[in-house]
Amino acid sequence: MERTLISIVMGSDSDLPLMKQAAEILDKFGVRYEIDIVSAHRTPDKLYEFATNAHKRGILAIIAGAGGAAHLPGMVAAMSPLPVIGVPIKSGNSIDGWDSVLSILQMPGGVPVATVALNGAKNAGILAAQIVSAMDKAIQDKILQYKQELKEQVVAKSKDLKS
Repeated sequence: MERTLISIVMGSDSDLPLMKQAAEILDKFGVRYEIDIVSAHRTPDKLYEFATNAHKRGILAIIAGAGGAAHLPGMVAAMSPLPVIGVPIKSGNSIDGWDSVLSILQMPGGVPVATVALNGAKNAGILAAQIVSAMDKAIQDKILQYKQELKEQVVAKSKDLKS
């Protein structure tokens, strides 16, 4: 059985519709993942257990989505040696999403979080797959094919526009 390589976590089930985009792109590339709710504020013990043990379970990277104050990605990064990809989410209690973006982006020196665009879960999935692809040629080939497909789509749209 293949091992799980990426962990996708979010602060609330209200984040799930967006964070599923990361899961869908990982499915496309054939990257095994797990997905769970880990609230930095409501389940701090679960957060600690998750963040300090993910690498021991063979996880290679973590995608962490959060809205509002968005502490989840930074707290995971503070406790884990793994690369953390933060997904700022525009939530119901958000200040147009900027609070989430800045909370994830403005990490102190020594505690990096790779931050994607607001609601950018798809890009987080792609970045996680690219991290795995550095050690897995089959996944790298799928990413190369995906990028070729993106190129072909743009070329076709350009051609359609000109005709």
